[in-house]
Parts: sequence; structure tokens; C-alpha cells
Amino acid sequence: MNVLVIHGPNLNLLGSREPDVYGRTTLEDINALLAREAQALGIELRTIQSNAEGELVTAIQEAAGWADVLIINPAAYTHTSVAIRDAIAAVDVPAIEVHLSNVHAREDFRRRSYIAPVAVGQIAGFGADSYRLALQAAQGLASRKADKA
Repeated sequence: MNVLVIHGPNLNLLGSREPDVYGRTTLEDINALLAREAQALGIELRTIQSNAEGELVTAIQEAAGWADVLIINPAAYTHTSVAIRDAIAAVDVPAIEVHLSNVHAREDFRRRSYIAPVAVGQIAGFGADSYRLALQAAQGLASRKADKA
């Protein structure tokens, strides 16, 4: 099973960016956590981080040729990017939307996600564990898909 994890803008600053909201865990820490979890679950994992919307769209499009599941934290693009939403809708790869913080308990503008309607689910508010939970959900999705095939 193959999973692509996409980290959106400003997530490269984790650990120092608004630690009261996002904690002290770095992106490197999250990727290491995911690598350990993926190995334990028998999942081949790739990760990408970009601050550029077009690069994220390209990664989503390229995932169609490799990934069984896409885990995406679109960060600020959650609330603004029709392009990322359309890319997810265009590929035949189930997507799980992830957020470190509980976006529904924050500012009003963060409560609107362009991604949620094209994702199979959303995990938010559990810090770095949001990603771990998404990886476990991805394994379940792929297993159910394989059972139906």
C-alpha cells in the first residue's frame, strides 16, 4: 500500500510557528513519526511539503499514478484553494484532510474548508497524532477497497 502525505504552506515552520496553537513538534518530527508508523503498518510512504499552491496541485495529480491514499494538510489553502480542491476531485485517490489544530474551534474563516467536500474524511485537533490517525484510516480505506475488488 502506498500513501502520499502532503504538507501545505508554513508547515515547514512547525516547532517555532505559533507554538501555543501548533505545539513544539517540528515537521521533521511528524515525518519521522509517520515513517515509523508506516513501517509498522507495512505502508510505503512519501512526504512532500510546499508553500506553493501549484506544486501541491502537481503532487496531487502525480499521486494518481502511485498512491492508494492521499493524506493532506492543506494548511491555509484549506480555506482558499479551489485549485487544490479540484485536483483532489480530479484524481481517483481517496484523500484524508488533516489539521493539527481544531480548525472548527478557531477563527470563523478557518471553519470553511474547500477540501472537506472532496475528502473521504477530516481529522483535526490532535496535533501530530492527527497524521498518525490519518495513516491508520488510510490503511483501513485501502483494505476495504481491496476487499471490494
